[in-house]
Amino acid sequence: MKIRFQADADLNQTILLATVRREPAVEFQTAEAAGLAHRQDKEVLAIAAREGRVLVTHDQKTMPRHFAEFIATEPSTGLLVIPQHLPVAVAVEDLLLVWSATEAEEWINRISFLPL
Repeated sequence: MKIRFQADADLNQTILLATVRREPAVEFQTAEAAGLAHRQDKEVLAIAAREGRVLVTHDQKTMPRHFAEFIATEPSTGLLVIPQHLPVAVAVEDLLLVWSATEAEEWINRISFLPL
């Protein structure tokens, strides 16, 4: 099954928009559409998992720790962490590579940091 992405509330929307512009078939839900604003990391992870979406975030500080705690009790559909300083073009290319070269099942309980 194809990967579906979920943007965290802190994700630069330009990354989301550029990814979908480059490949319209990519399913990349905004944080607003998922109702993620003002939610705790564990809630965000639970929503992404329930929806079967890989969470894409800039939060390198707390999200990896919360992800580890989350997968200790229930499965996750995966986490991609993009550093704030990574150029948008590089982030988009890596997201498209992940989308085209892997399947959703490969991301269960997996965390990865961009760039690849």
